[in-house]
Amino acid sequence: MSDNAQFKRILGRWDILALAFGAMVGWGWVVLAGEQLRVGGTVGASLAFIGGGFAVFLISLTYAELCAAMPMTGGEHIYSYRALGVAGSFICTWAIILGYVTVVAFEAVALPTVLDYIVPNYAVGHLWTIAGWDVKLTWALTGVAGAVFMTWVNYRGISFSAALQKIFVFALALVGLLLIIGSVFTGEVAHTQPLFVDGFGGWMAVLVMIPFLLVGFDVIPQAAEEIDLSPNAIGKVLLLSVLLAVVWYILIIVAVSLMLDGSALENTELAPADALSAVVNAGWGGTALVLAGLCGILTSWNAFFVGGSRAIYAMAHSGMLPSFLAKLHPEHRTPVNAILLIGALSALAPFLGRSALVWLVDAGGFGIVIAYGLVAVSFLILRRKEPDMPRPYLVPYGRVVGWAAVILSAALGVLYLPGMPSALIWKAEWLIVGGWTIAGVIFWAIARSRVGSAEQNRRLRDDLTQAAKESKTAG
Repeated sequence: MSDNAQFKRILGRWDILALAFGAMVGWGWVVLAGEQLRVGGTVGASLAFIGGGFAVFLISLTYAELCAAMPMTGGEHIYSYRALGVAGSFICTWAIILGYVTVVAFEAVALPTVLDYIVPNYAVGHLWTIAGWDVKLTWALTGVAGAVFMTWVNYRGISFSAALQKIFVFALALVGLLLIIGSVFTGEVAHTQPLFVDGFGGWMAVLVMIPFLLVGFDVIPQAAEEIDLSPNAIGKVLLLSVLLAVVWYILIIVAVSLMLDGSALENTELAPADALSAVVNAGWGGTALVLAGLCGILTSWNAFFVGGSRAIYAMAHSGMLPSFLAKLHPEHRTPVNAILLIGALSALAPFLGRSALVWLVDAGGFGIVIAYGLVAVSFLILRRKEPDMPRPYLVPYGRVVGWAAVILSAALGVLYLPGMPSALIWKAEWLIVGGWTIAGVIFWAIARSRVGSAEQNRRLRDDLTQAAKESKTAG
């Protein structure tokens, strides 16, 4: 981290915009647009994205100010330490790592799932059955191959992964824009009916999906020491990425609604693919859309690989995780062992089968919401305790924004608890959360016995001091 400035500052404005936008868009716009229209209607689903996007934007405002003030690798790890101390930092960072690791694992399961649409019946070699789904050897190995590829991409260095990220985002955007623009000229307004489905209930059904579709702007702070921009510019690009993702999801919903009527929506698995086929009046449109979705899987996979590995590195560097995870590659300057660890976990996920898609999203989302809440609390505490801290990007009406972010994060967290319609599933999802929590307690105990709280505090204070000097120079 900052004590030796070993990371390369090479990421520009377009690099981090592609990183965050690609993380948020991913595969969700392909697989969920039809469901959102079915349960919310065209206007209902769009309004849900406006409301949900506003909520996430408020949370991202706290990130923008803190990231600009403390542009250090680890993001949440640093902010929560400065406000909440070592224990608060451990909980916050361990929670966000759960979110990152589960997203990376999710993509390893999503990849062979997508291939089912392109190459039907390619899955052979029965291994076992999990949650009623037969896991096939070739299916699982496809996910493993993807995990190996993405591990190699990130191992090679941030410049290489950023270059591929821009290529994948460009391909995704090109096909998506073909659907959006084509629907304006070939779609029918009558198809957008019904505008609302089930009133407030339909709006809520779409709303609960949105915070998790927009997870990803927070990977920018994780790579802060690799960004070659002023702290103020970093905060602004972070906010821009959220706005672009919200607009993208709304435009896709409207485009699909213009192309597919109610009957077509009820009989499609991938509504945007069928919508693009209708735009070009040929089956290749659907294939092109699925391939664009595949690019979305890779952009999300890559972005959370970057975020997760940097968060693990930051914790190891401060003595909260085993020291071997703080190793940087001598040539590529990447947190090599953290990357290999995430790659190994990702490669294991496909052997859980397609049911793991839901388990991973829900369990990881719970961790992310916890981290968001602690970052918002840290934002408020630092506004009160350190009003004179240099803030290159200062959020207006900070107290109001901070409290709104805290309340929204708490409300999202409640949705996962028993008794709620979207509660975590017993046993699979609670076992993931519980296992991760137990692992965290073990790591915490080991770290305290080997390093001690005084040494952890010293390392983090040194990093903050050095970061303040670098931020002043850059700003």
